[in-house]
Amino acid sequence: MKEDIDDFIYEDEENTSLYEHYAITADKGQSPLRVDKFLMIRIENATRNKIQQAAENGNILVNGEAVKSNYKIKPGDQIKIMLSTPPRINEVLAEDIPLDIVYEDDQVAVVNKAPGMVVHPGHGNYTGTLVNALKHHFDNLPSMSAELERPGLVHRIDKDTSGLLVIAKTEKAMTNLAEQFAAHTTDRRYNALAWGVLKEEEGTITGNIGRHLRDRMQMAVYEDESQGKHAVTHYKVIEHFSYVTFVECQLETGRTHQIRAHFKHLGHPLFNDERYGGERILKGTTFNKYKQFVDNCFKICPRQALHARTLGFDHPTTGERMSFEAPIPNDILELLDRWRNYSANSVHATEPDEKIDRHAKEMK
Repeated sequence: MKEDIDDFIYEDEENTSLYEHYAITADKGQSPLRVDKFLMIRIENATRNKIQQAAENGNILVNGEAVKSNYKIKPGDQIKIMLSTPPRINEVLAEDIPLDIVYEDDQVAVVNKAPGMVVHPGHGNYTGTLVNALKHHFDNLPSMSAELERPGLVHRIDKDTSGLLVIAKTEKAMTNLAEQFAAHTTDRRYNALAWGVLKEEEGTITGNIGRHLRDRMQMAVYEDESQGKHAVTHYKVIEHFSYVTFVECQLETGRTHQIRAHFKHLGHPLFNDERYGGERILKGTTFNKYKQFVDNCFKICPRQALHARTLGFDHPTTGERMSFEAPIPNDILELLDRWRNYSANSVHATEPDEKIDRHAKEMK
């Protein structure tokens, strides 16, 4: 049963959550040097044995290609490496961190996660996570994995995504909820601000999602059914602005970064989504005033504009349908107000993307 649970608890099929990721670019004046020696110099506390093991496992990429430890680094080379994490990643400590608990009974709890909070410990985030807080607030939470202690977690949302998560407080609740997520009978709706003006008022994005072949921190959408996992996102437009669109997304499946990857694939990355290219000005004019406006918007909402607003599931013991809603957080509300005001004073407020792009080119 557990291996059928989409991409909820398990960060990915290839255990990339068990690795430290590094990306390094060799300087223009770099002299020829073995990649293992180069990485020992650049990565603090990395042993040569650990680096050579990474090479043997195909986890050292230079310019997108796996290399052996004796590869000679050249100027400008793009090096990426995944090193196995230190054992302490599995040692989860209870921490007294405030939680916004929306609902709680003897079987489940529903929490509204703040943006910026990592759900479970990983590289660079060994403390201060939701899991650390859960261990403090609840006793003896079950875990779906003996190898990775993630008490109470049945699903997760990204660090910079805000919104609702259900926590299982008993083994029975965890098994039941896991079955509901695997059967796609839960109701999960998100709000997002995406770059560009969507041509259709509603639609469905279908495309297998799997790890990006070169950037292992990204997910990619594949048309080939032999790659990735089946993923479906339904969306509808809530409000059009000049160069962005506010949408509601309903997940039919629950893959890692599903909405973020699907909307990039659609050509509409989420606003300020750094990992998927939304942190740059993708639509609009070339006026400096507009650039300043967008920069201010990035500062108002310094994360991908994505919020897990509603969550519905059947109670594990009573079978009653439970539905919860988390108000849109202030940073996204202010972001929407800024775009709404800008659009009200813009002559391009409802123009489709191709007209907007043509206008931008004409201004160059």
